[in-house]
Amino acid sequence: MASGRAGAAPGEPAEGTVRQVSRIVLLDPDDRILLLHGFEPARPTETWWFTPGGGLEGTESHEEAARRELAEETGITDAVLGPVLWKRRCAFPFDGRRWEQDEWYYLGRTDRTATDPGGQTELERRSVSGLRWWTSEELSASHETVYPTRLAELLRMLLVEGPPNAPVLLETERV
Repeated sequence: MASGRAGAAPGEPAEGTVRQVSRIVLLDPDDRILLLHGFEPARPTETWWFTPGGGLEGTESHEEAARRELAEETGITDAVLGPVLWKRRCAFPFDGRRWEQDEWYYLGRTDRTATDPGGQTELERRSVSGLRWWTSEELSASHETVYPTRLAELLRMLLVEGPPNAPVLLETERV
């Protein structure tokens, strides 16, 4: 999740610098993907769905950040992380600042479908309204905003073809 205020929070890059982010494409035993439902704190009717994840802190690796963010946002600590599936750059306004991010998307598998968002940050508590497991079909049929925007297609390809041999570079998204 973007965790921003007018200035950079401790451990966050200053506005205008590229934030390093790890995200998890978390699948359950039925190949459903876990997504969080977010909204702009100042405009709660402006909503979207997104994968768990967030910025690297201190000297942690992308994988360490992925595991920490997943635990904080979902309570799931036993996920098996696989390879990096995709990488993308994105830029968007959120909570009063402009975010520039370099995102790595890891494949994750878990047998646990119960979630506990109790470890969310203060900003996440103000901007995340829930979590949901989606089938590939549900995601493809949805008219809701989902990030990355091609997630339904990417998930379908992942489930049919398996993980790519090397991370796929997704197109840059700017909002």
